[in-house]
Amino acid sequence: DPTHPKKATHKVKRDKLVKCGRIPRIAKLVALANRMQSMIESGQVESFQQLAELGRISQPRVTQIMSLLHLAPDILEELLYLPEVMQGKAGIHERLLRPLTREIDWRVQRRMWARIKK
Repeated sequence: DPTHPKKATHKVKRDKLVKCGRIPRIAKLVALANRMQSMIESGQVESFQQLAELGRISQPRVTQIMSLLHLAPDILEELLYLPEVMQGKAGIHERLLRPLTREIDWRVQRRMWARIKK
């Protein structure tokens, strides 16, 4: 019954969900890497192992996430402000960026990033 209050509310919520997307996972991972770095710098934690235990993830996964901080500042900023994902999976994900995080020259990173964005 569409006039039923609960069903009408559910339809409104569903319609709102369709109109607004979700923050891309890579943006969340960049924010998490920044937060973890500040926890290390402030002395809240002493190691990646402590971060792993705190976040209930593996130490290698912490290393992967933290390696995002090796990206050029302008790339990090772009990742943080990627448009919302409206449906399906985001086109840019952490695994895709791993080769960039291993490149120390930011100019080379930027060229690699430009190819990924195309």
